[in-house]
Amino acid sequence: MQFLEIFLLSVGLAADAFAVSVCKGLSVVQMKPKHALICGVYFGSFQAFMPLIGYWIGKLATTFAASKFDDSIVGTVCAIIAFILLAIIGGNMIKESLSKEDDEECSACFKAKTMIPMAIATSIDALAVGVALALDEAASGDTNIFVTVAAIGIITCLLSAIGVKIGNLFGKKFKKSAELAGGCILVLLAIKFLLEGLNVI
Repeated sequence: MQFLEIFLLSVGLAADAFAVSVCKGLSVVQMKPKHALICGVYFGSFQAFMPLIGYWIGKLATTFAASKFDDSIVGTVCAIIAFILLAIIGGNMIKESLSKEDDEECSACFKAKTMIPMAIATSIDALAVGVALALDEAASGDTNIFVTVAAIGIITCLLSAIGVKIGNLFGKKFKKSAELAGGCILVLLAIKFLLEGLNVI
C-alpha cells in the first residue's frame, strides 16, 4: 500500500472513534486537555492493536489456503473476500450516518471502565480490516502491516483528541459527516483492493 492509501484507510477507520469522541466532548461541561488525551490514547491504541490481530488471523488463513490451492486462485479469492469485508464495514458506516434515529448519549466519565468498552466497540471494524489487509497482501503482495497499524493508531489518536474539542465547542453536527466520509473512503478502498486482486489495475 502506498502512503495515500494508508492515510485514507486510517482516516476511514478513525471516523467511528472521531464520532464517539465528538459525543464525549458534548458530554463534558468543562473541557480539559486530559479529556482529549484520554480519548486519543484509548481509541488510538485499540484502533492500532485490533488490525494487527486481524492481520495475523488473515495471515494464518492465507498460509493454510496457499498450501492447499493454487496461488492464483488464492489471490483472487482473497481479493474478493477483502473487498466484501471492507465494503460491508464502509456500507454500514454510510447507513448509520444517513440514519435519522437519535444518537445515544455518551457518559461524561473518562475512567477505564467506561473508555475500554467504547474503545473496543469502535475498533471491532479494525479487526476485520486487519484480516482484509492480510488477504490483500496475499492477492497483491503490497502491504506493510507495521507502518499501516502505526498510521492507524496515530491518526485515530489525533482525530479522537480533536473530536473531543469539536464536540465540546460545536456539538454533534460533525458526527454524521465523519461517519459518512469514513464509510465512503472504505468502500472506495474496497473497490481498489478488488480491482488490484483481479489484475484489472
